[in-house]
Amino acid sequence: MFNKIVIIGTGYVGIPVAAIFADRGFNVVGINRTIEKVDAINKGLCPIEGDEPNLAELIDKVVKSKKLVATTDYSECKNADAILICVETPFDSKKWEPNYESLKSALKSVGENMSKDTLVIVESTIAPTTMDTLVKPILEDASKMEAGRDFLLGNCPERVMPGKLLYNIENLPRVCGGINEETRTKMIELYSPVVNAELYPTDCLTAEVVKTAENAYRDVEIAFANEVALICEKLGIDAYEVRELVNKSPYRNMHYPGAGVGGHCLPKDSLLLSYGVKGILTPKIMLLARELNNEMPLHTAALLLQTFRDMKMNLKDKRVTVCGFAYLENSDDTRNTPSLEVINELKKNGIEVMIHDSFVKSYQDIDIKKDFYKSIEGADGLIFVTAHNEYRNLDIEKIKETMRTPIVIDGRNIFNKEEMKNKGFIYKGVGKG
Repeated sequence: MFNKIVIIGTGYVGIPVAAIFADRGFNVVGINRTIEKVDAINKGLCPIEGDEPNLAELIDKVVKSKKLVATTDYSECKNADAILICVETPFDSKKWEPNYESLKSALKSVGENMSKDTLVIVESTIAPTTMDTLVKPILEDASKMEAGRDFLLGNCPERVMPGKLLYNIENLPRVCGGINEETRTKMIELYSPVVNAELYPTDCLTAEVVKTAENAYRDVEIAFANEVALICEKLGIDAYEVRELVNKSPYRNMHYPGAGVGGHCLPKDSLLLSYGVKGILTPKIMLLARELNNEMPLHTAALLLQTFRDMKMNLKDKRVTVCGFAYLENSDDTRNTPSLEVINELKKNGIEVMIHDSFVKSYQDIDIKKDFYKSIEGADGLIFVTAHNEYRNLDIEKIKETMRTPIVIDGRNIFNKEEMKNKGFIYKGVGKG
């Protein structure tokens, strides 16, 4: 029987998981190392901006009912029945290895504080073999207990997505990878009250491969769409029309091309999967797809730079507004945002860059404007990198009046090409020849 659940990490994975478990009647403690985030949660405030249906209301509800509390104190693990680890696991492309510093720190603190018979689950996405080579040894060393005998250990990879955090947790099937049969049974018992879908028991290694493979698969599909888009640009046709007609054929589901792939998962999960066989096998398709998707922000910036050059315009005195800094529409999630590469490429060419995003509050020392029309005053070009709904309802005439030079680069198929040209814009788009 589970009563108290501790969630390590209260970000895009941890906070919706904590809120749902609390709403189902469990006593939930969320642990985060940032005191400001802990204080905000304890006031009933949602730490995630953007269009996240029902999340803010649910957090307020479960905090008021005292079913969810947040803290920085790992001693809360001592009397927990289950501990879910939901910390970020980025990939360091320069070192070509996962950055597990947050995971290692969390595991050590959990191990030093947890009690016998606790069920510990890693929800973070990790490279294959990580449960066996890193998670298990750290927990055993810190706790002086043996996994499978003194405590239970499993891997249940999250499947969340900004904009659908609560929906995905409640409605998508989950893979419950456990160190033994007892663990798998306990994992299904734990998740059954919150997941209205099938729970599939398996071993830890299979669970690790499933999660990294499903995201690597999507990354490859997007890369294919992006390559078709580049072909269509050269041929002078519309990749979005091509996509629509391709998908009229049975069993086809060609993805949308675009200005780049961002988020915490897709840019790294094919690398995590590849890392799992480092020294044994070098994957090809996944790494080529990753390389192509990484080039799309640079290609998007190049569409504007080439337009300036074709018009014999001096790049050094040009002003450009990048529209959308979050990686995903109607979200504040900036993790691995392709906008950053677009911005850096423009600046490298001496262009003054303004940035607009209504959802993103701040990002390091970058100034992000909230008022769209003020952000484009005197602009010589706009690059739309994120398809926020706001951008689909803009006053096209007002945009033209506000800009100095009416050039629009559409990285997300937001506008109609012919309409923009008829309104007097110089318009180019990813995949639009």
